[in-house]
Amino acid sequence: MSAAAAAAPADPAPFGVYLHVPFCAARCGYCDFNTYTPGELGDATSPASYLDAILGELDFAAADLARRGIPPRPAETVFVGGGTPSLLGAAALARLLEGVRGAFGLAPGAEVTTEANPESTDPAFFEGIRAAGFTRVSLGMQSAAPHVLATLGRRHRPGRPVAAAAEARAAGFEHVNLDLIYGTPGESMADLDASLDAVLAAGVDHVSAYSLIVEEGTAMARRVRRGELPMPDDDDLAERHARIDARLVDAGLSWYEVSNWAAPGGRCRHNLLYWRDGDWWGAGPGAHSHLGGRRFHNVKHPARYAALVSAGRLPLAGEELLTEEDRHVEALMLGLRLAEGIPAARLRPAERARAEAIAGRGLLEFTGAGADRRLRVTDAGRLLADGLVLDLLG
Repeated sequence: MSAAAAAAPADPAPFGVYLHVPFCAARCGYCDFNTYTPGELGDATSPASYLDAILGELDFAAADLARRGIPPRPAETVFVGGGTPSLLGAAALARLLEGVRGAFGLAPGAEVTTEANPESTDPAFFEGIRAAGFTRVSLGMQSAAPHVLATLGRRHRPGRPVAAAAEARAAGFEHVNLDLIYGTPGESMADLDASLDAVLAAGVDHVSAYSLIVEEGTAMARRVRRGELPMPDDDDLAERHARIDARLVDAGLSWYEVSNWAAPGGRCRHNLLYWRDGDWWGAGPGAHSHLGGRRFHNVKHPARYAALVSAGRLPLAGEELLTEEDRHVEALMLGLRLAEGIPAARLRPAERARAEAIAGRGLLEFTGAGADRRLRVTDAGRLLADGLVLDLLG
């Protein structure tokens, strides 16, 4: 049975659309995403053929859902990620959004986000995507320190992300995010403070800050293995996370997920859809989807992806029907990363007893009463959320 054959739930979850853009001008040393540089793709795939393919997939997706009797739901959120979506340009991103409108429709007040590399943007780009209906921009900053950017393999100028954020706001974007990476070898605490100074000076309403993870198969992993770079230290990363949290909270941005802070009204609704077990269709090479407890994903390589769509087929590579146990574990794993936590009623009796014991160690806490009682991580337990879930599950 097709992955899209999942029956519609009686009370449909929020629905979003993710669009994956696999192109990057260059590969960063720490990145293990499904992305490709022009040299890696050669003549196999072009942005034009990619656009034709992903728009075709959106049409096939809507038709497939209709054949399965799954009621249409307009997208409440759309997120264009990558890769580097801004390399496509404003006109192509507008075409992608039109494809979503045509296939699924957009709900009133839908949040529409694109990621962007600051060096592939300018005022005309922001004006173009704002006019097309985008409501939110997420800019990759990583650091304000030139030597840290060099270690990461990032090519943008240190001051460009802040300038790009100002251009986006001038174009009418109320919601602008800056991404940071902390714990890069050679980054001092002064470097981190300088990056935070720049973020706060930009006046954005959302900040994502991720600890550096050295992924196997990346150029950075090879450098660590050769002894050229030290492996990030967990205690040092925790100290940096605490510094980031203190600075951002003091500036009025509250944490709502372990790696994300926002001003009032600035939370990313699309990412919340993931963390709250919503439904989404992921289009593009390697994109993952979830509908009614069934997950499925596309083939990864852009050329293979385009060939399947050209042949009139959904470009699926695999699928799985989540068991009740799978969904329970995911609800705990994702929910405890959120400041709001999870309803205490979702805990099984043995898990509730374990939660009480962990709360006694100051890492979890119960809030509210009765039907409103919830379990959430404390500040001390925030960076241990994934491990605490394993403890809860026994």
